[in-house]
Amino acid sequence: MRSYKDVLRDFADAYGIEKSTISDHFISASRKKLEKLLSRSLQDLPLAAVIVDGTIFKREDLVVALGVDAFGHKHVLGLQQGATENVEVVGGLFGDLQRRGLDFNQPRLYVIDGNAALRRTIEKYAGAAAFVQRCQVHKIRNVSRHLPEGRAHAVKFQMRASYSATDYEEAKEALLKLHDHLMTVNVSAARSLAEGLEDTLTVHRLGVTGLLRQSLSCTNGIESSFSVVERICEQVKRWQGGDHRLRWVASSLLYLEGRWNRLQGHKQMPQLVQSLRRHYEARLREPVRGKSKKRAVA
Repeated sequence: MRSYKDVLRDFADAYGIEKSTISDHFISASRKKLEKLLSRSLQDLPLAAVIVDGTIFKREDLVVALGVDAFGHKHVLGLQQGATENVEVVGGLFGDLQRRGLDFNQPRLYVIDGNAALRRTIEKYAGAAAFVQRCQVHKIRNVSRHLPEGRAHAVKFQMRASYSATDYEEAKEALLKLHDHLMTVNVSAARSLAEGLEDTLTVHRLGVTGLLRQSLSCTNGIESSFSVVERICEQVKRWQGGDHRLRWVASSLLYLEGRWNRLQGHKQMPQLVQSLRRHYEARLREPVRGKSKKRAVA
């Protein structure tokens, strides 16, 4: 405590612990947590999906990667501090994952918010083995921002209904009809919908349904985790430079990792793994036109 010496000076057997001592112990412990997170091997982790998203944490940008294994267990893979999802930051994150043994040649679903630099980095590292799913929640939000409030509600409803369709062709047809309608009322909203539309339907093309599709069609897994991280870190009153934020975030995420439930819809994970392999093999059989098909970085 701050003033324990003044309070206990007349008590010979009394003792206290300096505030700075507690702080030093936490700094040391949290630094070990950060080192543990950024050094643990990913070589034997059977990941079927990787969710990557950037967030602003205490006025600083962080990019976090969360993995989902073939049994539905969630794992914190890594985090990087810097301008949200630019090429250097995302490249540093993926380079670190590869250095620690993540095999980018394995077919895998990558769930992102649609950032162009992030998508290019995934293609660079994973090539044909990457199946990119754009976050449907972000897409709905981006389109609706171009519309007045009254019309935005209707468009949100139509997009959610389209994404809830079981069949890929049905979902795509509904979204294209909405696009044609938006072209007559708001060209900016229509263009926003058309941009990356196919990537928002990757889970449909893979045949993912039910709860698992809801879980893997957006980046909510990371965003909900960071809402808990924010609550854990509320007790910090003054943030400093260096690894201060990384230490607290790493410690919080590792704390959460031991308490996460398996991904909703985890019983369907074997079907997802089989579908990824089947579609990957089909890609490899496709005739190559022009430049050779990109391969994973060695």
